[in-house]
Amino acid sequence: MKIDVCFSPALYQVYHDPESVVVVVDIFRATTTMAAAFRNGVRTIRPVATIEEAQTYKAEGWLVGAERNVKKCDFADFGNSPFDYTPEKISGHDVVFTTTNGTKAITVAKDAYRVITGAFVNLKAVADYCLLHQHNVVVLCSGWQDKINIEDTTFGGALVDLLVKSGQYVPGSDAALIARDMWNAHKDDLLSYMKETDHMARLVAKHLEDAVPYCLIPDSVSYVPELEVQENILILH
Repeated sequence: MKIDVCFSPALYQVYHDPESVVVVVDIFRATTTMAAAFRNGVRTIRPVATIEEAQTYKAEGWLVGAERNVKKCDFADFGNSPFDYTPEKISGHDVVFTTTNGTKAITVAKDAYRVITGAFVNLKAVADYCLLHQHNVVVLCSGWQDKINIEDTTFGGALVDLLVKSGQYVPGSDAALIARDMWNAHKDDLLSYMKETDHMARLVAKHLEDAVPYCLIPDSVSYVPELEVQENILILH
C-alpha cells in the first residue's frame, strides 16, 4: 500500500483516489481543535465551508464554532482554539464548525473511501486507523488559502514515517519523501521549527499563539474523527 502527501487542497484533484483513506490535517488549528473537542465529549461536529452556512445553523439554535483569518467570528460561540471546547460547554452536544482552511479541505475530500482528521495530538491513533483499514492513504494538508505550509506538511511526514516503519506502506511519491525528511529533521524540536512559519506570525499578531505548544504534543488524544455524509450534510463522529 502507498501513503502520499498532498501539500494543498488546490492539488487534490491529482491525488484523489475514491478507494483511499484521506487524512485531512490543519495543525494550527482546526484538526487539533476537533480532536480536542471529541476528547472533551462533543457528540458530533458538522464541518461547513462557508460563514453563511454557519450563520444559518446559529440562527436555528446550534452551537457554532467559526473562525476566519485566525480570529473568532462575532456571531459564534467558539473560535478555533482547542481551549475553547471545554467539557462544560460541549459534552453531549453537537457543534457546527467552520474555519479558514480545514473545513474547506474536508469538503474537498468528502467523496473518498474514508475521510478522517489528523493532527499531532492524535498521530498514533490516526496511524492505527490507517493500518486497520488497509487502504492507500492520502494526507491532505489544508495549508493556508491553498498555499503550502510547514506545519501540515510536517505532520504528513510524521504519518509517512510511522506507516512506512510498519512495513505495510511505501511512500507514494516525492511529496511523501519531502514531508518525511521535514519530520525527521525537526521532530526533536517542532516548536522551534514552527516559530518562523507564516501561520505562527498570524497567530502572534492576534495574540492567539497560546495553543501552539498544545498543537505540537504528540498522542495526547486517542480519538479519530471520521466523516459521514448524510444527504449532503457532513458529520464528523
